[in-house]
Amino acid sequence: MARHPSLARTSIRPTAAAAALAILLTGCGGGGGGAGNSGTTTTPPVVTPPISGDSALADPVVYSGNPTASLASATESAAIVKSTLVLNGQSIAYTATTGHLTGTDTRTGRAASFFYVAYTADGKDPGTRPVTFFYNGGPGSASMWLHLGSFGPKRIQTQIPSNAILGAATPADNAESLLDVSDLVFVDAVGTGYSEAISPARNRDFWGVDADAAAFRDFVQRYVTANNRLQSPKVLFGESYGAPRTGVMASLLETAGTRVSGVVLHSAIMDYNSNCSVLNNRSCEGYIPTYAATGNYYKLANPAPSDVTSFLQEVRSYSATTYRDAAGRWLSANTLPQPTVAQQLFKYTGIPAASWQTNLNYGPDAFARELLPGQLLGRYDARVSGAVGSALTADGDPSLTVVNNAFTNAIRSYIGTTLKYTTASTYLTFNDIIGTWTFAHDGKPVPDTIPDLAAAISLNPAMKVLAQSGYHDLATPFYQTELDLQRLGANANITVRNYASGHMIYLDDTARRAQKADLVQFYSSLGK
Repeated sequence: MARHPSLARTSIRPTAAAAALAILLTGCGGGGGGAGNSGTTTTPPVVTPPISGDSALADPVVYSGNPTASLASATESAAIVKSTLVLNGQSIAYTATTGHLTGTDTRTGRAASFFYVAYTADGKDPGTRPVTFFYNGGPGSASMWLHLGSFGPKRIQTQIPSNAILGAATPADNAESLLDVSDLVFVDAVGTGYSEAISPARNRDFWGVDADAAAFRDFVQRYVTANNRLQSPKVLFGESYGAPRTGVMASLLETAGTRVSGVVLHSAIMDYNSNCSVLNNRSCEGYIPTYAATGNYYKLANPAPSDVTSFLQEVRSYSATTYRDAAGRWLSANTLPQPTVAQQLFKYTGIPAASWQTNLNYGPDAFARELLPGQLLGRYDARVSGAVGSALTADGDPSLTVVNNAFTNAIRSYIGTTLKYTTASTYLTFNDIIGTWTFAHDGKPVPDTIPDLAAAISLNPAMKVLAQSGYHDLATPFYQTELDLQRLGANANITVRNYASGHMIYLDDTARRAQKADLVQFYSSLGK
């Protein structure tokens, strides 16, 4: 099945028993990856010095995403292509650099060869020009979606929220590229794209919350050193699982002395422990506003709101008070809610009161199946739906089905033809490694990365945080992200923006333009 960056879909009831905890870890995709630095020193890998030039690169290396795969040695080589992009009437000359850099843990010597594509504006001062690192999540996703969907110089035009399957697509100039305000680096996680471990490490050694974030830290440090960007403002831009990766990364980078000027949390799941789709003994209060936004989209809210912003604020308040109290009693003692609660939820969401009365802690999978009879809503964008049993629903998410093949085919062609980097390997857009991923972090079976982000902010109080979410995202609901970030306390440097969109906000043309405007303001605030 085609897969997209996201949190792992699990159903977990925590227990203190050691044996049950081992089962729980297996259920949430743990048990197979590395869990950070062990302290054991390994032999440093052999790395050939950088090779680059204004030319194509035919890379002779064959890359693998297999768990035990690794490279005997690595070469830091790249294809270099010059191009121009017109943004807001201004022509920007830029250089696309496509290849590999080696991220090495200075304490253990463990290393990986990271595949990346960097777009840098020509003639700019590297000391003042921001550089932004983009990555998707999964775990197991390459950065294809952000690379060709969001703010690079080229993007694929989609028809989201249409349920028409996108045909062959050629990346075209992107009017919302961020190249006017930042240089852009798109990097793939180990075991995805063309990124691979270097012996004696294996790919699976990096498949865990802590090991993965540490490896990305090492890549960022290598990139800024190799490209004379030590003084540049640095921004981390992570989508979905990439957002908790960002929280851990930011703390690791700050601890290592690499200042992070800003982080963008795109469709974030910062605390798996607060999401009722992950732990089914948690209140689904974070999802209720998403259900309401989606019900209203399908004209099921009653009465129909005259102002959606005010409507969603009302639903937030109801979810945080009346629903939270009722859900708490339901979860702790299976106490049925008052009929008025179920009736109000019906009015907000369109899900019948009888369904709420039967299961007050109503999860997103049930919502996607039951809101529209005979239809399945998209998990990543609930505005996209398909008839049950149709080709649109065969992979379980029509909002992914409509775009997945077009993006997969386009990224492979784009790297080889436009960026002039070729290899005998197939670019691995998604590696199904969730079942071998170590989700344990900071003493919990699944990660809570709000403390990591708090630690990074404590080390660097000037750090700016921008959280961007979609109203119709059933994977990482916008209100749950708001609740998680509230734990950081009042902070003028933290900004939250939500859009009429799904998980991949940027696939919606209107939402992407609004995103770009908010991002331009965010970049203008760095260092202030």
